[in-house]
Amino acid sequence: MKITSVKGTNDYLPNEVEIRDYLQNRILGVYKENGFEHIITPAVEDIENLDKSDGGENLNLIFKIMKRGDKLDKALASGVTSENENELADMGLRYDLTLPLSRYYANNRDKLTLPMKCIQIDRVYRAERPQKGRLREFIQCDIDIIGSDSTDSEIELILTTTKALDAIGFKNYKVKLNDRRLLRAVLSSFGFAEEELDSVCITFDKMDKVGLEGVVSELREKGFDETAVNNFSQFISEGNFTLEAIKERLEDKTPAESLEHIIDAVNELKNNEFEIVFDISLVRGQGYYTGTVFEVESIDFKGAVAGGGRYDHLIGKFLNEDIPAVGFSIGFERIFGILMNNGVMIPEKPKKIAVVYEQGQFKEAFSEAEKLRNSGMTAALYIKPKKLGKFLNKLEERQYDGFLNVGVSDEVSMFEKQALK
Repeated sequence: MKITSVKGTNDYLPNEVEIRDYLQNRILGVYKENGFEHIITPAVEDIENLDKSDGGENLNLIFKIMKRGDKLDKALASGVTSENENELADMGLRYDLTLPLSRYYANNRDKLTLPMKCIQIDRVYRAERPQKGRLREFIQCDIDIIGSDSTDSEIELILTTTKALDAIGFKNYKVKLNDRRLLRAVLSSFGFAEEELDSVCITFDKMDKVGLEGVVSELREKGFDETAVNNFSQFISEGNFTLEAIKERLEDKTPAESLEHIIDAVNELKNNEFEIVFDISLVRGQGYYTGTVFEVESIDFKGAVAGGGRYDHLIGKFLNEDIPAVGFSIGFERIFGILMNNGVMIPEKPKKIAVVYEQGQFKEAFSEAEKLRNSGMTAALYIKPKKLGKFLNKLEERQYDGFLNVGVSDEVSMFEKQALK
């Protein structure tokens, strides 16, 4: 049997879990301090919900769960082909936390008040090709506001998310904003048909990875009108992407004015502590976004560490009644990796002491451990091994601060060097 974890998933050592717990608890604490409430949804969703969620290319990355027992036998007996292989699955693992939240609200709306401000910190799953920065199982830290169409919600989410990043020691970032309504209007002005816009947006979202040439090439491969593609290419090449310039192109200036309001409010409330900018190339891959979209980009380490947007129609798929909603998600694994590589420290961490004892000394050792615990330390009991020195070296590597050798010394011996990295 294989001892390694499945590709795209990770085992975490105790000291790594300690840091992960600390970071998640700090994020959760900030979210709660700002009035958001913690909820939990299942990792498993109905396959129909996942398939109809407008999740963009994430729909190609769903881990599907096969039917079981008689249901599977009947599906196999019906003759499965490449065209109807989906009939073998009736459930799947969630690829993000937004679709489960939408179903959750639809199912529990009579017990909830609007606007609903909620937190989800949990695992999600995508059938990615495993590589650096792309896992198949990973943590997202979401906050969402359901039931408000006011831009106050976007402002609050940006302020709360950046406050959480600051709380865990993540610095030097900028917030990027766009609006799907504005983007669709600009793309329509180039000559793309209304029904083509979602597909164009998905391709445009790859700009930072494949560049203008790659985007234009894919638009042509998709068979879009050549004049529209050329207009798009010329616009991007000219490079005049200021919000003021884009606003002049629009008949309906509401989306641009909405972005101006968000930027001005955030700058005023945060005293320009970080940069918040309009970015016409910001799309976000999910098809369910309807208005504002945003990302937090690390300046030092490049790439997005948080993102989200407004999805005013997704809940309506369950209720046949649109409920406005907007959310912001911190990409926890990206943050964890960056902070680990840069020596993240847990402040005011209780001293971690190993209490080692000979066989037959458990009662004495337990009493000594309780004294340490009552004084605010963490104490773990270990029967003394034959090679004590080697064992103590291993404990030091595992971020223990010291040890108490029961029956040999009444004092804790502290390790000389201790750094949590």
